[in-house]
Amino acid sequence: MSNMREQLLAKTSGIRSTSSIKEEEVKRNNKTQTAPGLAGALAVAQLRVQELESNGTSSQLPVADIVANPWQPRRVFNEAKLSELAESIREVGLMQPIVVRRVEDKYQIVAGERRWRAHKMVGIDDIKAVVVECSDEDMAVLALVENMSRDDLSDYEVSLSIRQTEKEFPGRKRMAEALGMSRTGLYQFLSFEKLPDFIQKDLDLHPRLLGGNAAEAIVAAIRKHGEAGVEAAKEIWPLVVAGSMDQGKVSATIKALATRRATMNSASERSIDKFFSGKEHAGSITKDVNSFTVKIKAGVLTEAQETQIRELISEMFHPQPS
Repeated sequence: MSNMREQLLAKTSGIRSTSSIKEEEVKRNNKTQTAPGLAGALAVAQLRVQELESNGTSSQLPVADIVANPWQPRRVFNEAKLSELAESIREVGLMQPIVVRRVEDKYQIVAGERRWRAHKMVGIDDIKAVVVECSDEDMAVLALVENMSRDDLSDYEVSLSIRQTEKEFPGRKRMAEALGMSRTGLYQFLSFEKLPDFIQKDLDLHPRLLGGNAAEAIVAAIRKHGEAGVEAAKEIWPLVVAGSMDQGKVSATIKALATRRATMNSASERSIDKFFSGKEHAGSITKDVNSFTVKIKAGVLTEAQETQIRELISEMFHPQPS
């Protein structure tokens, strides 16, 4: 086990933190808009792809022999943009080859899945590719960092890829460093896995329903209210799916609904028992979630009965030593 840990650390040690990236390296990638801390990580990832390409072998490969990167975080590809790319490839050909690695009798995509999908869309049988040597760790980090930099990748898709990529690292701290993220930022993405199954199933189909901030807040609201929070979320979530509620309001609504129901349940558990002295109403015993109250009308008790009650209460809460 220790050897495996050492191997993983060694393989990821070459991925530098943001602070070590030279300014000119980042400037080469100035088109990229990323989350805080990811600009440098993206620069490193793209430099790593260039390094792999320079040591790879150019080839024409059958499109049918190529499969997607198993660490690809993207669940939904923009069909309109994909069609535009496909039409461009049909007219002028592929300008930049994709990057793949050999795995048994197939090739896995390291970079360029959209170009590969566009070829399939227009029915072109072969594609220009550079075949490289690439580790699982490189595949995982390159796929994740590249996609996280794109505006059209949802937080949920990022979270799925992070969870899949996590097994390639000895710990979350090392993973956060490799991705150029803070651990706080990493944990926000990981909060998606703590959402109820009924929410995650909808996110699998529509990953943009929920962002990282909203997901983290919903998890906190449900955790605070337990089963009542889950039940509240079940009622509220369909409104989000239907577009009737903004995702930013979900956690507050869960808290409000769960709290209101708890109050109503407390009220419904309240009981009042009246007692009589002959036919005259003498008082009542009220019990709810917060208290047990005995009320006796003035003049109903004799001094002796009042003394007896006081002594009984005193005995119950201040027992005499035996």
